[in-house]
This record gives sequence, structure tokens and C-alpha cells, in this order.
Amino acid sequence: MNEDAGAAAADGELASLRTKLAEAQDRHIRAAADLDNLRKRCASQISRAADETRASVAAEWLPVVDNLERALDHAQARPDAIVEGIRSVRDQALGVLAGLGFPRRDDIGAKFDPARHDAVSVQPEPDAEAGTVIKVVRPGYGDGEHQLRPAQVVVAGAS
Repeated sequence: MNEDAGAAAADGELASLRTKLAEAQDRHIRAAADLDNLRKRCASQISRAADETRASVAAEWLPVVDNLERALDHAQARPDAIVEGIRSVRDQALGVLAGLGFPRRDDIGAKFDPARHDAVSVQPEPDAEAGTVIKVVRPGYGDGEHQLRPAQVVVAGAS
């Protein structure tokens, strides 16, 4: 009887362990499904946020396009007004970039900084301190971690 009691206890313990294993497997399957659902929900939210951002930025540029079209419509009437119109549209475009967090930088006279500038050449300049920007070939936009692109510059060398 002692053996029967021991076998019955072992069978009971085995049944209990099987039940616990089934419960753990069920929790694992549910957790994996929850994780997959979370992953899909996050991907959907990221996609939606990217779409909204693109639409918002595009909407910021629509007035610039409208003004370019107006300038082209008036090109025949007053060709000299085209230059003025182009300057105005450029200023508007710079305002859009600044509003998006990427203002145009005026780097002339600034100390050369490889994080903000790409040097395209070095020229001797008696009126400027060596290592300063003496000409901007292509302007940079934004600052620090929010830099859209660095400026291409000519740097003063030793004279």
C-alpha cells in the first residue's frame, strides 16, 4: 500500500505539473499574441504619424508653389518684376524652413566647425583670422542635432 500511495502521490504531482505546464504554455502564447498585436499597433501609429508629418510639411510648401505660379503668370507683363518675385518667394521658402526648425545660417566670419561646415577650399585672406569662414558656397540649415545640412564654405588660411 505504501507503494500505491507513493504512486498515487506521484501521479497527483505529475497531473499538477502538467496543469501548471499547460497554464504556462497558455500564458506564453497569450503574451506572444499580445506582443505581436502591440508591434502591429506601433507600426500603424508610426506610419500614420509619418503620413501626417509629410502632409503637414507639404501644406507648408503650398503657398510657396502658389507664389511661384503667380510669378510665372506675371512674367510676360513685367519681366523686371520676376527678380523681385523670386526674392520674395525665396524669403517665403526660408521662412517655411525656419518654421520647420531649420533656419538658414549666416556663417561668414564664424570659426570653422566640422560639425556645421564642409570646407570646399582654404584660401589665404589677410583681413580674416585663419580658420574662419570667408565665403559660403552653399548655406547650411538648422543647428546642433537639428541640422538639415552643413554649409559648404571657404575657410581663411594662414596668409
